[in-house]
Amino acid sequence: MFNILISDNLGADGIAVLEAAEDVTVEVRTGLSEDELVDIIGDYDGLLIRSGTQVTARVLQAGNRLRVVGRAGVGTDNVDVDEATRNGVIVMNTPGANTIATAEHTFALLMATARKLVPAHNSLADGRWERSAFTGHELKGKTLGIVGFGRIGQVVAVRAQAFEMTVLAYDPFVSERIGREARVELVDLDDLLAASDFVTLHTALSDETTNLINAETLATMKPGAVLINAARGGLVDAAAVAASLDADHLGHAAVDVYDVEPPADDHPLVGHPKVLHTPHLGASTAEAQRSVAIEIAEQTLDALRGTRIVNSVNMAFPPGLDFARANRFITLAAKMGKLQAAMADAQIEQVELELYAADAEELMRPVAAGLLKGVLECAMGDSVNFVNAPLVARERGLKISRSVGLGQADYRNQITCRVNWGDGERTVSGVVFSDDHPRIVQVSNYRLEADPTGTVLLMLNNDVPGVIGDVGGVLGEHQINIGEWRLGRNPERSEALSFINLDSAPEVDVIERLRSLDAVTKAVVVDL
Repeated sequence: MFNILISDNLGADGIAVLEAAEDVTVEVRTGLSEDELVDIIGDYDGLLIRSGTQVTARVLQAGNRLRVVGRAGVGTDNVDVDEATRNGVIVMNTPGANTIATAEHTFALLMATARKLVPAHNSLADGRWERSAFTGHELKGKTLGIVGFGRIGQVVAVRAQAFEMTVLAYDPFVSERIGREARVELVDLDDLLAASDFVTLHTALSDETTNLINAETLATMKPGAVLINAARGGLVDAAAVAASLDADHLGHAAVDVYDVEPPADDHPLVGHPKVLHTPHLGASTAEAQRSVAIEIAEQTLDALRGTRIVNSVNMAFPPGLDFARANRFITLAAKMGKLQAAMADAQIEQVELELYAADAEELMRPVAAGLLKGVLECAMGDSVNFVNAPLVARERGLKISRSVGLGQADYRNQITCRVNWGDGERTVSGVVFSDDHPRIVQVSNYRLEADPTGTVLLMLNNDVPGVIGDVGGVLGEHQINIGEWRLGRNPERSEALSFINLDSAPEVDVIERLRSLDAVTKAVVVDL
């Protein structure tokens, strides 16, 4: 028997799914403090939550039997996912259940802002009749810019096209084919902001997208444009948005999400006369709540029974796979994917994976998922994981081919990854050595043996005297220590590739100085 605790309010349909299972006992106890949860969690195999329960390290460490934490919803900010992974606890969410609800709420915000419905309602409710004060705008013929073209962004595009809007989208991990099929023009972010009458955000929150909308990007927006955020509060610099509204550059904003919820009393957008705000209602429909509850209940049952694991936000392996061995390959593949994404000269369109190992057939799928996760995560953050990476790749038109190495490889336990973009390609090979020390052994035509750990500076340069001294001088000037420097050379082209492990990450201006060196043709930094 599996014991499942539900510690937040979950839809009745989801509870019914659990109660109908013959191998499950269910208990609903909401409003528990951390101490209370720590005291009882050791009796349960599964924990189902929404956003209220804080699943801390203490809770997870006390969960001797705990195998699954199921989040009915998307965000897992209230779960210590790293600690869960360390304790062998699967953390899963329901990312697709609220797609329609969030897309429809986005469009409700868009239309209400365009027609000034809320101030018009308030005016009439106060006894005033001010028709001329609330002249709005038609959507027909206007341009909608969608930042992030995943599930929700694509559904929003369909609704915008029904209103005869022109739709632009920015998403570096969506292929031109996906754009054509959706009848959407894929453009750079700057071009989207400059051309759009309405801009709506639907991208994941990551280091790269935090404060994506800031003073600089707001300045490039079309004067009078409307900004809509029903994705993540951290995507927007709220103070910069307020300043743009006050300066009459940004026309209006509609906000459903906040970096801290509920927002503080002095939040710069709450109460602003040009802002329509709602209290995180994107997924708040009866249909979405029903779907979320049923999906997380079914997923939890499958995970506990070992029959299926979907929507895991940490690491998941098929039954019978050697966890320790597979983890070495998957971890290396993910790092190789990040290297490929960092070095690619354009959007990666195709990935080829070749695996040389005695158990290659068994390892192939999880290794491919790890590789795709690495390729995608720079842009998508923690919304992509080892389980959903293949699906996310398919949704974005990123193709992958897999093959078991039949020829003679340079090493046993070798992973080779080739990516293609436009008219370019690059090959990276890595090896899991018997001493459990993964190494990168090939980048393009350069042979080396490099440690894919920590902050890495990848550099291409002309193979001439003085490069090491010049680079070391720039890094030393900024107190950045070099841990290890591995070099691959191409004598025929008089070129070299450097794989430099750094003790700290250089600032942007340091990277620009390295790029300005006469002999340096490419320099990128990636966190492995």
